[in-house]
Amino acid sequence: LVPNTHKKPGDVEPPLIMHQLTCNGVLEGIRICMRGFPNRMLYPDFKSRYAILGAKEINSSGDNKTAVYALMDKIEFGRERYRLGHTLVFFRAGALAFLEEKRDDIVLRLLRYLQGQAYLFIRSKEFRKRRDQRELIKVCQRQFRKYIALRDWGWFVIIQKTRPLIGMPNPEEELRLLEVKANDTYGKYIEKCNLKEKLLQENVVIEDEKKVLLAQIEKEQGNLSQYHEKQAKINAQKADLEKQLIDSQNLLVATEENRAVVTAEKKELEKECTVVKKDIEDLEIAIQKLEQEKATRDHIIRTLNEEISSQDEVINKLNKEKKHVTEVAGKAAEDLQVVSDKVDHMNSIKSKLEGTLDELEGSLDKEKRGRAGAEKDRRKVEGELKVTQESVSELERNKKELEAQSARKDVEMTGLRSKLDDEQATVSKVQKSIKEFQGRVEELEEELEAERQARAKAERQRSDLARELETLGERLIEAGGATSAQIELNKKRESEVGKLRKDLEECQIQQEATLVGLKKKHQDAVLEMTEQIDQLNKMKAKIEKDKGHIMNEIADVRAATEEVGRSKASAEKSYRNLLVQLNEHGKKVDEAKLSLADFETQKRRIHNENADLLRQLQELENAAGLLAKTKASLHNELDDAKRTADFESKERIALLSKYRNLEHELDGLRENLDEELANKENLLRQCKKAADESDMWRQKYEIEGVAKAEELEMGKLKLQARLSESQSLIENLNNKLIQIEKAKSKLSDELATTNANLDAAQLLNSSMEKKAKQFDKIVSEWKMKVDGIGMDLDVSQKETRNASSELFRIKNAYEESVLQLDEVRRENKSLSNEIKDIMDQISEGGRSIHEIDKIRK
Repeated sequence: LVPNTHKKPGDVEPPLIMHQLTCNGVLEGIRICMRGFPNRMLYPDFKSRYAILGAKEINSSGDNKTAVYALMDKIEFGRERYRLGHTLVFFRAGALAFLEEKRDDIVLRLLRYLQGQAYLFIRSKEFRKRRDQRELIKVCQRQFRKYIALRDWGWFVIIQKTRPLIGMPNPEEELRLLEVKANDTYGKYIEKCNLKEKLLQENVVIEDEKKVLLAQIEKEQGNLSQYHEKQAKINAQKADLEKQLIDSQNLLVATEENRAVVTAEKKELEKECTVVKKDIEDLEIAIQKLEQEKATRDHIIRTLNEEISSQDEVINKLNKEKKHVTEVAGKAAEDLQVVSDKVDHMNSIKSKLEGTLDELEGSLDKEKRGRAGAEKDRRKVEGELKVTQESVSELERNKKELEAQSARKDVEMTGLRSKLDDEQATVSKVQKSIKEFQGRVEELEEELEAERQARAKAERQRSDLARELETLGERLIEAGGATSAQIELNKKRESEVGKLRKDLEECQIQQEATLVGLKKKHQDAVLEMTEQIDQLNKMKAKIEKDKGHIMNEIADVRAATEEVGRSKASAEKSYRNLLVQLNEHGKKVDEAKLSLADFETQKRRIHNENADLLRQLQELENAAGLLAKTKASLHNELDDAKRTADFESKERIALLSKYRNLEHELDGLRENLDEELANKENLLRQCKKAADESDMWRQKYEIEGVAKAEELEMGKLKLQARLSESQSLIENLNNKLIQIEKAKSKLSDELATTNANLDAAQLLNSSMEKKAKQFDKIVSEWKMKVDGIGMDLDVSQKETRNASSELFRIKNAYEESVLQLDEVRRENKSLSNEIKDIMDQISEGGRSIHEIDKIRK
């Protein structure tokens, strides 16, 4: 566009611009665009974007047009604002904005709902935590009150002391197993020592033979003349023997190589044997433990079996009910037989009726060819047929009802059988529990007898005290006119008597409380025993499964040991052959001695290394505590890093969603731009056509003359009007273009910022992922260390178990000392009673002296 005709910068002539726009056809294109459908969208894109407005309507039919019409009618989107093609949906200018607003409203609602649900989840967590804390405070208070009430109760003290000892291993059994293991290892050591002594004795014998041979050679050296002739023969034999020796040496080298391979294999097999033996020993220990547990459980089961006897009456009742049920079942079976007979009779009637039906159908076919009279007969026959069909249908219904009744009876029978089985199972369980309860009742009866004895003792003491009270009362009556000192003594005695009465009442209250506690304990013990029985049954099933698995493993191990024994026997055979060859070649014995010395030095080195390793182990144990602390700090850091990563991932998702929305808007703007460019090209083509038409008109004007000048002027006026309209349209389009370009620049700036933010977020994400990987590696290392610490913990737990057994012994000794203390206190009480009696006698003597003084005065 040319802004002005003077070529001045910044000077704009609006009429000129409007004229240019009308000439170019821009305004006309804008007008056509406004009247047409400039925006378009494919059906899949439309469905994926606007399915949120009405998913039910979109999925209502497979036809795209019907689905889109249904959605638009639901939204109340006017059909004049859009059109549907074969593959595209066309919209008028500004129509898509309404759809976007609707979609944004729904998305906002969903986001707010999600935020509300998340806030509800967080707050409900806090609420649950606070509620659990409140409930736990109540539980703690209740348990503390129970502990305060029961801490001085003897049975509670016994339970608290014996509870840690449940499931403890038997130290004597462990010592026995260790002794067996030590004896096995010592036996192997003795075998090796005996073998060494045998080899040393054989070496001594060989050296003696060597000395004897040397002595013979020295004796026979005088007869050299005899041996000169033999020397040649011996030299020849020597050459042959040397050849044989070379061959034998080669064989020896090969056999030594084989021996080295065999010894290596032997060592590997021995290592495997030791590992297998260790596994077998561990399995045997586990089996012994399981057998001990089995013995305890068998004892419990025996006690439960004893309780079954009391449930025999219940079983008799159930048997009576069973008989009654069998009688009912017999009656039902008789009814079933009667019903089946009826059904058979009905089936025979049905077959007869079917035969009659066939005959009637044949007669009908014949009578169709007959006359009108035959039709009346046919109608009668059809009526009879209908009646018979109805009777057949009624019979079939009766049959179905009878079959349903029989099926119900069968179901009831199966239900009754299952109930019987369940009741028998419950009876067995109840019998077991009754036996347990009988054992418990016997224990409680023994405790009651002990308490009765204690009560009898208390009553005896009470009777003794009552007698003493009576004697004291008589003495008080006798000493009615005593002095103030005697009255004070009487008051003291009355206070002592009140104390004794209070003690008696307290003893009675304690006895009643102990009886109530014993009853409660009995009920709790019954419930615990029932729960333990269920757990024991489950444990028994698990133990049997584990036992089968262990037996399979033992069979595999035995097969492996047999194979190892065979290979060991073959290795021993080859070892014997090698020993024979070694005896022939005595020179290698010295080398073996040297190697033994080397082995001893290596043994010393290994011993030193073992000591160093033990020191390192102690250092590692010290470092384990520090590692646990660092682990806790690392866990906290990891949690913080995960939180930051989650926050950054959320920000990244938000940025990506904004970026996608912007891309979508950009695509829409690009489509609008493309459409406007296409419209512009159309306008240019129209302008060219107009120019061509003007040329044609000019030619016609020159040819035809001035006759058509008036018509041309009229056409000119029309064209000017059209040009003015097109100029106005072009101006509007230019304004819109300027706005679009501004929006485009804004969008490009926002895109650049979002891209920069995206790059920064990606960098942060990559760094956080690297950190997360590093943290995972650190966590895996710490897990390995924690496993090692766990092994050390198991060892320490074993040590603590041993310490707890020693503690139990000390506690027993302490309890014995407490009992001795109680005996000493009782003796002190008896002595104090004797002292009181003596004091009473002295006071009586004082009274008598006072009376004598009175009489004397």
